[in-house]
Amino acid sequence: MEILEPSIQMWLTFGLISVGIVFYILDKFPMEITSLGIISALLVLFHIMPVVGPNNEILLSTRSLLAGFADPALITILALLVVGHGMVVTGALDSPVKILVRLGNNYPITVLVSSLITVMIISAFLNNTPVVVIFIPIMITLVENLGKSPSLYLMPLSFVAILGGMTTLIGSSTNLLVSGSYQAVGGDALGFFDFAIPGLFLATIGFIYVLFIAPKLLPSDTSSSNQEMKITGKQFIIQIDLTEGNSLIGKRAIAGMFPDLTGMTVQLVKKGLHEFLPPFDDITLEKGDCLVIATTRKELTSKIVKDHILLADVKNQTDIELDANNEEITTISRGQRLVEVIVAPKSRLDGRTLDQAGYFLNGGSKILGVQRRGRMNRASINDIRIEASDILLVVGNQNQIQSLRLNKDVMLMEWSVKEIPIKADTWKALSIFFGVVILASTGLVPIAIAATLGAFVMIVSGCLNIRKAANAVDRKIFMLIGAALAMGTSLQATGGASYLAMVMIDVLSGASTPVILSAFFLLIAFLTNILSNNATAVLFTPIAVNIAGELGVDPFIFITAVIFAANCSFATPMGYQTNLLVLAPGNYKFVDFMKVGIPLIIILWISYSLFAPWYFDL
Repeated sequence: MEILEPSIQMWLTFGLISVGIVFYILDKFPMEITSLGIISALLVLFHIMPVVGPNNEILLSTRSLLAGFADPALITILALLVVGHGMVVTGALDSPVKILVRLGNNYPITVLVSSLITVMIISAFLNNTPVVVIFIPIMITLVENLGKSPSLYLMPLSFVAILGGMTTLIGSSTNLLVSGSYQAVGGDALGFFDFAIPGLFLATIGFIYVLFIAPKLLPSDTSSSNQEMKITGKQFIIQIDLTEGNSLIGKRAIAGMFPDLTGMTVQLVKKGLHEFLPPFDDITLEKGDCLVIATTRKELTSKIVKDHILLADVKNQTDIELDANNEEITTISRGQRLVEVIVAPKSRLDGRTLDQAGYFLNGGSKILGVQRRGRMNRASINDIRIEASDILLVVGNQNQIQSLRLNKDVMLMEWSVKEIPIKADTWKALSIFFGVVILASTGLVPIAIAATLGAFVMIVSGCLNIRKAANAVDRKIFMLIGAALAMGTSLQATGGASYLAMVMIDVLSGASTPVILSAFFLLIAFLTNILSNNATAVLFTPIAVNIAGELGVDPFIFITAVIFAANCSFATPMGYQTNLLVLAPGNYKFVDFMKVGIPLIIILWISYSLFAPWYFDL
């Protein structure tokens, strides 16, 4: 084959891409700054030195270089992040996760392995992007409840979805594009399971690596998981006064415990002047009783979501409703937030009991509980004297929480602000989410439309407000995929990808078919992490047919190499959509994907290089 004549633009494109990847790896600058620098450099380069086509048309305009920011794949990812955030905020997955956690406490490895196997199997028959979206919040909650870091399993989640997608014709859009391109150059249509056997072989090898080796290479701790542990791990002393309408009235202790308060430690039950310590035998809760409870924020929030009148004594920041007897009851209203504050030195609260402090802080937020490093005796929360450095658990709306920033008596812990979900929103979020999955997986509408519609409905239905939706859109992903598509466009327009292919063929001239097939696989696996996998598939399919023709072998052999290699998008976050989806939740860096993905690519390359000659009888 004749090697393309290289141009100065091609070499400069190679140089800019190499420099960009080096900066991503070094991580000296934020990922979005590096991405912006790459885009800026490409824009300046092709403005000064335009790439002109055969008919004197400009092949790389400013519009084409910036088109990545309006790419349907990018819009899809951002919209799915909004939908997924809505699921997390509303607590829509709490129930199924609790079942998994319950199983996970007894069989932790079995549950994790089963989840990953399930994702891999489903990804062979459905678009793997919505599959990963479903499992991201499930895996996060599951591994955190098992005391592990989400970063250990979110990247493996993405990888097993990619591995599963390479086993059938519809498992990945890449497979369908290769099939279509093969037909366009005169090849036969690929069958559903035509490459299932080598695909299953590679998927099995990859799964073993992902399960046993990848977690050892990944960071075991992230700032996001640390923050969540700060929020969920502390025990606060909470007092519940059973006022009219409280759902605990009439509940009876069974075997010394109250079944409705599972997950909470009841330290004291006060009935008038009488106080009862555990175990609570033959005690039935009545109106006017007082419970002192030790619990975490997470468990308290879960109970409030299920029963909004659990804290019916919390007034001033709640909605007032009427029961069947037209008596007032209170429920937690939409927009209420739990937050932690530290009692400041020389605070006016220091030395006062909560009863003396009036339970309310300046601005209207109410104190729900107190946490102290030292041991606190079992007593009514009214009698606990506040000390400097105590942590108070506070509930209030957005304005009330914001006013705490100016409160000299307490120091607001900004990271701890978390909104209390509304139970009705849980069902709305679930309906929206599964609506998106059904629309996308059945092909009724393109996934970009389904995801965008889902994000819109998630906001207008009240599951998310604009601010939360905006926070779900990660700027690293936005800039990274824009830069990746600009690099891919430049590499194609300047002929860089074709040049590399032709050089490889020329260098290997006279080599055996297995050697050429192996080198061809490795080249595509490398480029698919820089170009998009779909672009790589379309670009190399006709090249594969030409190489097979020159070697006198069945083109299907090289077509399968294109399919498997183009799916080896493990080494960069922009290599595949699912990698981008786990980038922010896993708090990964660019180099994390290289550290885990490159060994996986090498293992799959070696495995294919040994398996293909035997399987295809080369």
